[in-house]
Amino acid sequence: MKITRIEAVPYSIPYIHPLHFASGSVDEADHVLVRVHTDEGIVGVADTPPRPYTYGETQKSIVAVVEDIFSPQLAGLDIFARDRMQTIMDRTVHNQTAKGAVDIAVWDVIGKYLNQPVSSLLGGFTDHMTVSHMLGFKPAQELLQIALEFREKHGINTFKLKTGRHPISLDIEAARVMREGLGPEAHLYMDANRGWSANESAEVLRQTADLGMEFLEEPDDAREVLGRRRLVTNSPIPIAADESAPDLGTAAREILTGGANFLAIKTARSGFTEATKILGMAQGMGIDVYVGNQIDTQVGTIASVTFGAAFAHTSKRAGELSNYLDMADDLLAEPLSIEDGKIFVRDVPGVGTAIDEDKLAHYRSN
Repeated sequence: MKITRIEAVPYSIPYIHPLHFASGSVDEADHVLVRVHTDEGIVGVADTPPRPYTYGETQKSIVAVVEDIFSPQLAGLDIFARDRMQTIMDRTVHNQTAKGAVDIAVWDVIGKYLNQPVSSLLGGFTDHMTVSHMLGFKPAQELLQIALEFREKHGINTFKLKTGRHPISLDIEAARVMREGLGPEAHLYMDANRGWSANESAEVLRQTADLGMEFLEEPDDAREVLGRRRLVTNSPIPIAADESAPDLGTAAREILTGGANFLAIKTARSGFTEATKILGMAQGMGIDVYVGNQIDTQVGTIASVTFGAAFAHTSKRAGELSNYLDMADDLLAEPLSIEDGKIFVRDVPGVGTAIDEDKLAHYRSN
């Protein structure tokens, strides 16, 4: 079975609750749906989130690189030639989420062709992922109220607190209010999205040391090399690399040079093939990982669940899987549900990303 073409469909869905954080904000899901077509009529599907403030990609650039470069380069290749596809796409620098979506869509084709869930093909460790919810910039008491509502309604008890504001007292207060309001059983961690300096980050860690924060993600710009390494060495909790480690090479660099001691894995930017390599490297070096969120739609979220549930090392921590709830609608034909703080793998061939074509026609941008 061979690839005939790769289609990129831009679309936009508004947010009910826009998300604000140190490196940017999101008011609508101006994403790209990627579809890999084959000569046997099987079509694989994946979602692509443009994040210009993180990866430099836009909706238009993703459509262009997928349809103008990747589609003609990969057309004619056997659907199982995944490493050859990776090698070809790697000739084009950057464009992480575009590459990731093509890879996930290829895996979707493989699963459908073999009549197997992709999570089983990847590893099949468990049938679900525990959910972590990501909270953007808001006053402390408002953040707590949202968290309490999510715990009551969805059973979620793990929360990422977006930080990186100035003055740092805003985020210190938010962390303290969250811990006091949610109690000691809640799992809490922070993500500064490079918003602080290393010294500011160290002060935040000092003032929140009694709150049981589990880790701090991207406290400062990783290019602040000496400051970041000093921070990692002296921090009482792990320092996670996310946007500073979007692929296998940068993840290896950050861990081996002391820029981080914890890793985010995001299928939206690495697909399943490269994510598996990052996971193997991390596990071999004794580095913990977690499944991160690229403010994914339900289509992107089920891909994260598919990968995270496939392996013991990714499934032991809650994955960031619920921010699709902030969107007004979605393209997934069968909507996701969160049951007792968990999302279950779809027991269907492929990834489980069947699309509601009427909704796609309604929200598509061209």
